[in-house]
Amino acid sequence: MRFIVPLAAIAIALPSLAQQHDPSMHSQHMAEAAVAKPAPRGARQLVKFPAEMREHTLANMRDHLLALQEIQSALARSEYDRAADIAEKRLGMSSLALHGAHEISKFMPQGMQDAGTAMHRGASRFGVAARDAAVTGDVKPAIGALSEVMGACVACHSGYRLK
Repeated sequence: MRFIVPLAAIAIALPSLAQQHDPSMHSQHMAEAAVAKPAPRGARQLVKFPAEMREHTLANMRDHLLALQEIQSALARSEYDRAADIAEKRLGMSSLALHGAHEISKFMPQGMQDAGTAMHRGASRFGVAARDAAVTGDVKPAIGALSEVMGACVACHSGYRLK
């Protein structure tokens, strides 16, 4: 996780160094920077939650996974506005109250909070990119933004486990 932020900063700076600036490349650079490698067995940090919050959090994560599948299905059908709606309502910044994020975050180490925030912000950015795709027909930036969302999931699940 500690490598994602510096790599993301580099990825954001790279386009400004090029002679021609291509905004569609932002998502590609961010997605590449967000790729996380699985942690060695037993290397994940154990995070202790109260039992009911643990169950609630695991249910939220299963819904996040379902939302990602529904988003991919909507993208496959060129239903970009639907994909954007799913992302924002179930994963994006406006979903935080629905998930009880404020209460849950109290039990998370800072890195886990940061990964969660990156996922939620990335989902909101994906929503914007998906709505743009509905107008332009260019889905590549949306797919890159979705990769960024999933990269945050991979980083968190590679670094932490709940007890």
